Amino acid sequence: MERLRQRADFLAAAASTRVNAPAFVLQRRHRDDTGPVRVGFTVTKKNGTAPERNRIKRRLRELVKRVDPLSMRAHSDYVLVGRRTALTRDFNTMLDDLRSALHRLERAPSKTASKTT
Repeated sequence: MERLRQRADFLAAAASTRVNAPAFVLQRRHRDDTGPVRVGFTVTKKNGTAPERNRIKRRLRELVKRVDPLSMRAHSDYVLVGRRTALTRDFNTMLDDLRSALHRLERAPSKTASKTT
């Protein structure tokens, strides 16, 4: 699993399908290449000071490490946008939230498919 680092990749994921959870928002963009799953993390400044934002990102990175890699669709980019609730929410509950969000993304119709019709 690789990391997203380019702003254009984050913007492309933001324009795609998303699922809300109490501690984060999960965005997914399907790519047309054969590359591996890529994951990005972001937390806005309104969520606290730099140490708090870094703690949120660390918790989100650990969530992705612990989730089953097969639950993430190949050839996709995922972005987790952290919320302030991620600081206090129970980690196991957040892990369940991520699994649920991934499952809901699989069932959700993609925005690109609805734009082409």
